[in-house]
Amino acid sequence: MTRIYICEKPSQARDLAQVLGFTRRGDGYIDGGDQMVTWALGHLLEMQTPDAYDERYKRWELGDLPIAPDDWKLGVTSRGRGQFKVIKTLLGKASSVVIATDADREGEMIARELLDQCRWHGPVTRLWLTALDSASIKNALASIRPGSATESLYQAALGRARADWLIGMNLTRLYTLLARRAGHDALFPVGRVQTPTLRLVVERDRAIEDFTPAPYWVLAVQFSTPRGPLTARWIAPEAVTDDEDRCVNEAAAQAVVAALSATPRPVGEIFQADTSRKRTPPPLPFSLSDLQQYCNAKLGLGADQVLSIAQALYETHKATTYPRSDCSYLPESQLGDAPDVLAAMARSDAALVDLVDDADAGHRSRAWNDKKVTAHHAIIPTAATVDMGKLSADEAAVYDMIRRRYLAQFYPDYEFDETVVRIECAASFFGVTGRVPRVTGWRVVLGDDDDVAGEVQTLPPVQAGDEALPGHAEIERKLTRPPAPFTEGTLIAAMKNAARFVDDPDLQKRLRDSSGIGTEATRASIIANLVQRGLLVKAKKALKSTPNGRTLVDAVPSPVSDPATTAIWEEMLAQIERGEMTLDQFMDQQLRTLQALVGQAGAVAIAAAPAAAQHACPECGKPMQRRKSSKGFFWGCTDYPDCKTTLPDLKGKPGKRSAAPGAASGGDAPTPGRAGETCPSCGNGKLVLRSTKGGNSPGSPFLGCSRFPECKHFEWVKA
Repeated sequence: MTRIYICEKPSQARDLAQVLGFTRRGDGYIDGGDQMVTWALGHLLEMQTPDAYDERYKRWELGDLPIAPDDWKLGVTSRGRGQFKVIKTLLGKASSVVIATDADREGEMIARELLDQCRWHGPVTRLWLTALDSASIKNALASIRPGSATESLYQAALGRARADWLIGMNLTRLYTLLARRAGHDALFPVGRVQTPTLRLVVERDRAIEDFTPAPYWVLAVQFSTPRGPLTARWIAPEAVTDDEDRCVNEAAAQAVVAALSATPRPVGEIFQADTSRKRTPPPLPFSLSDLQQYCNAKLGLGADQVLSIAQALYETHKATTYPRSDCSYLPESQLGDAPDVLAAMARSDAALVDLVDDADAGHRSRAWNDKKVTAHHAIIPTAATVDMGKLSADEAAVYDMIRRRYLAQFYPDYEFDETVVRIECAASFFGVTGRVPRVTGWRVVLGDDDDVAGEVQTLPPVQAGDEALPGHAEIERKLTRPPAPFTEGTLIAAMKNAARFVDDPDLQKRLRDSSGIGTEATRASIIANLVQRGLLVKAKKALKSTPNGRTLVDAVPSPVSDPATTAIWEEMLAQIERGEMTLDQFMDQQLRTLQALVGQAGAVAIAAAPAAAQHACPECGKPMQRRKSSKGFFWGCTDYPDCKTTLPDLKGKPGKRSAAPGAASGGDAPTPGRAGETCPSCGNGKLVLRSTKGGNSPGSPFLGCSRFPECKHFEWVKA
């Protein structure tokens, strides 16, 4: 009888093996006698590309779309071949399996796709690890779940992967081919999640560009009262304000100033002076998205950086719990662990000793709420002692934010007295708000970063009925501001809260109830991919759309780019997790949607590429497109197969007319007899007969310039 634990990464396997008491290292596993701990390297398997199903799919053709496999194929990644062989061998001798990968949808998939690929049919249980310190692992081992309890996570993960493949493989080909016809020389990648994300940025950029500043006026008046001076602002009537209650009529403001300056001066009266005690609870512990937003704003770290740091704090340093969480709440059962966690924080860093001593470990904040805990709880410190000297500067900064958010839960609410004063004078109304702190509470831990925005002044102890004599009045002209460009942090917030960008009330509700665009684990990589593929660019902290990004958003139909659609798809995956929908039902719906989108391709209009970026075909005049064959880059006519003209590639531009492999252009290919002639591209070198050393046809002859690599001219020739 041999039990096999399958972890997600080697570091996770080492932590588990240490708690289990396994010490003998094997090749790709840790030996515990009748039990073994092995590991994947993330995903050891990957979905195959279309040409794995049919060789003809190597060439991108509109007529082949949609490509939809009946039996999905997985292949072992090149980096994972050795470890896959180890796992397959261990499974051949095993009597049971414990899945010990990350406690989420992707972690479930990493293990179960291995079991399926190795045709494992034995018993499966699930070790649900949310932290990798010894205490957390022991707790998880004491409550191993049946495999059936989390199998639906695997079905949802398969749905996500297959839907992404269908949309990505088919629509990327579709819109890239359509763009080539319009003269574009770029890949136009389409994704089930990335395209709606791109649309958010494109629409924000255009709103900024189309924005016209509008003036508005703010009137501030100094009043004298029996109990001291104060400054109040004019509350403009609705007739002269915009939808944000700003005065847009300067003459109206000037008329109020004139009335206040009349002789004799009018005497105003305070008709409201209400003071009430306000309480603000500590901000909740971090979810991953919240942590990424906060670190981007405070530390300037990118979303992907924050995820990597949080993963290192979890895996390498055992300092924090599972990082890929969408939850900001904590299970009530963990309140009893608070003394140990707080004690570990004090042991780890002397700078926190006084704050920990003043904390009330029994204080229950709103964070402790079983009803709001999802598959994972918020990111918090573990009870492990952390060697702060081993943390990088960025790791220490992110860890400090996480631990202080947790520590703040054991402090009282921040309390302040808020006074609202309203004045009537010269038939106009004025207002001001004052605030006086009373109980510092959790702000001792977090400081004043979360203060309510806006101007607040300390007010004299005025009362209703007091006189208010107007003094100096000043009108300030201001201009409305355009919306701010997205940063990585604010884009993640927009992805998470996609309901704000949807008008339909029913869809808004569905979006609020779902996870928005993407997941906690994928949002950072989605943004990184958009930048890498040239659809977004970073301009300091801001993210901006590129011309190609805008062209793509304009070309795809609304169901592909609408945030509401992709968020609904994510909710469908959640329904699979909950057992409310089957994988087959989900995939049938995705395929029907894809077929409809491909069927609409004839109506797609893609803006032509700038004239400077186009190269006309010498045969038919249509735009040329840079392409890659097994023997290198060449230029082909976008009207292929009606026009089979090709040109050689010369430093990213089409060279003079020649024939590319398998596609003659109006005559036979050049012969070796042209060797020694002047190079037609640079005019300086001589043509030299050479042969290819690699590719699918090694030894194929071609004529190349003697000035290579300065000149990369080539012509394929007959042998």
